[in-house]
Amino acid sequence: MKILILNEAQQSSSHEHIERRCAATPATVLKLVRKGIAVYLESNAGLLSHYTDSDFEEAGANVVATSNDIAGEVDVLACVNSPSEQVVSTLKANTLVIGHIDPFFQQPLVSKLAASNLTTLSVEMIPRSSRAQKMDALSSQASLAGYVMVMKAANYLPSILPMMMTPSGTIKPAKVFVIGAGVAGLQAIATAKRLGANVLAYDTRPVVAEQVESLGGKFLKVDIGETGQTKDGYAKELTDDQKRVLADAQKDAITTSDIVITTAQLFGRKPPVLINKETLSLMKPGSVVVDMAALSGGNVEGSEPGKISVINQVTVIGSGNWSEEVSRAATDMYANNVFNLLDEFTKNDPLRFDVSFDDEILASSVITHDGKITNETLINAYKGA
Repeated sequence: MKILILNEAQQSSSHEHIERRCAATPATVLKLVRKGIAVYLESNAGLLSHYTDSDFEEAGANVVATSNDIAGEVDVLACVNSPSEQVVSTLKANTLVIGHIDPFFQQPLVSKLAASNLTTLSVEMIPRSSRAQKMDALSSQASLAGYVMVMKAANYLPSILPMMMTPSGTIKPAKVFVIGAGVAGLQAIATAKRLGANVLAYDTRPVVAEQVESLGGKFLKVDIGETGQTKDGYAKELTDDQKRVLADAQKDAITTSDIVITTAQLFGRKPPVLINKETLSLMKPGSVVVDMAALSGGNVEGSEPGKISVINQVTVIGSGNWSEEVSRAATDMYANNVFNLLDEFTKNDPLRFDVSFDDEILASSVITHDGKITNETLINAYKGA
């Protein structure tokens, strides 16, 4: 088996955003090579995550000048993001493509992957089950995002997070309100608490209250009627009436906080607007709001995708690509996710990835195979588009 790792910084260099992560590390390359897999790495693929070509070569990788040199011969293409159509066109039939494909919003690319007879595994579609945890790239990157958002907010806040008692007076701890207690939200709560802030959090799933409190945060209780989560652990979409009740209940928590972090994202759909400009105008001057969903539509009215803006003296951070701020850690975690995925499904034959739709992980995450789009959820979403 041959696997190719792209230099995604080079692939994305024509866009405003330049990818800083890589789908492999020297440590995962070493493990792949020990399994008998030949690893080909596009030159400088790990440079922005602080791994050099020589690091990879020492681990056993073959460094190639460009992906074109080997793409037509490989069995697996491992990416962080979705590959370009140009790269897709160079792959042979039945090649396995792994990456964050963003399939609900990339229908033309998914159709091309199917038409090219490629097997595509979209890591966002990996179910949140105990067995799949070690492969769950969405969760590993979201956890880092939660940490980064707090650190970024702290940098822009014109005060400090912990209480400080000095001879000249006492500084009260900052108030941090986290909306959404999924993977990113829980890490944001834990990070803000470690830095000494008072932390309040809310989630539409009451079942996560215990997790919030175990991290030292307080849970905001709001009665908006029946809520819950999907079978994959994501929050269900609220009705318009529920959204109105929730917005009113959260307004006081938002306007009295120094930092507000919104993490509400709906899988395959546009995220809900949680904070409008009217509420922003009621916040204290110098407050900071971090909109995790800014790149996909935004939780905060007025947040600018990929930018940091100031609205009524409130700093609104919508820079996105959060885990890339800590690109070395993000690469380490994602590369392990990819290795664990390959390791799990090459157990029967170390030189062949076993695609079986009887397996719940593959049934959920493989979206194209044998010339067709295979994921029913995706097919239905395309029909309704």
